[in-house]
Amino acid sequence: MAGLVTVAKTSEIPMGELKAIEVGGRRLLVCHTESGFHVIDDTCTHDDGPLAEGFLDGEAIECPRHGARFDVTTGKVLCLPAAVGIASYPVRVEGDDVKVSVT
Repeated sequence: MAGLVTVAKTSEIPMGELKAIEVGGRRLLVCHTESGFHVIDDTCTHDDGPLAEGFLDGEAIECPRHGARFDVTTGKVLCLPAAVGIASYPVRVEGDDVKVSVT
């Protein structure tokens, strides 16, 4: 993966937790689920709400504003009112570093 950026330490984000970050002017969200670490856009496509204030339920994140849900592994919409998915980014864990490629 080209353009890897370290965005967190694995020890900073317990299982089932989220961490909002900014990389290259983009608001992103690091999600730690049973399947590992995932990075998605931190903005709901329905009304631009901050997903970091939402609820992580397994592999799904729920927007706190209107309940739109997205799969954190793919960015796909799981529940209306959102009709468009969010971007997801390749992640690599190296030692204690969570790295993401946003290029």
